[in-house]
Amino acid sequence: MAIPLLIKTIVVGPIQTNCYLLIDSRSKKCLVIDPGDEAEKIIGEIRKDKLIPTGIINTHGHYDHIGANSALKKQFNIPISIHKLDTDCLVNPKKNLSGFVGISEKSPPADKLLEEGDIIDFEGNQLKVIHTPGHTKGGICLIGDGFVFTGDTLFCEFVGRTDLPDGDEETLKKSLEKLKKLPSEYKIYPGHDNQCTIGGELEHNPYFKS
Repeated sequence: MAIPLLIKTIVVGPIQTNCYLLIDSRSKKCLVIDPGDEAEKIIGEIRKDKLIPTGIINTHGHYDHIGANSALKKQFNIPISIHKLDTDCLVNPKKNLSGFVGISEKSPPADKLLEEGDIIDFEGNQLKVIHTPGHTKGGICLIGDGFVFTGDTLFCEFVGRTDLPDGDEETLKKSLEKLKKLPSEYKIYPGHDNQCTIGGELEHNPYFKS
């Protein structure tokens, strides 16, 4: 029987990215989702709660979501997963946009390439990968039991930018259609800002209304 999961939010970096720890309360194992910056802060929270990281998942390849990959992989020797269409972002500052803001952010290469429909098994719980391009070509969302990590695809009352390289507004609209099918009570854990629900977004998000 699967044990209920805990989700801890750690806000990191100048763009205030939400890094999430998906935690199995029984085993203390965790997945690190979008460690975008401030590696020592993330490592400190992991140490404080005596957690055992088992992997890193990037919802997409922009620098503010991958910035602590290298330090966490080095510290805990854990694999990095990202959609196959964003894998070049990990090692190319131009593609992950860090080059545009005067830094040169690089991550170790991906250990596992994700695709639409992949199932990530975590301590008896499952995360389903859905490909949601539009913000980037390889953007993904991760659907769990009653929650979804949306990266920069969907925010509370807003959506991800489509005016950046590899962004496309019409493609993002098609991606949002996948999320609209989720139950209204599902909680949304976005890449930035506050949490919300699918039902709330159907009511209040102008980009998400049916």
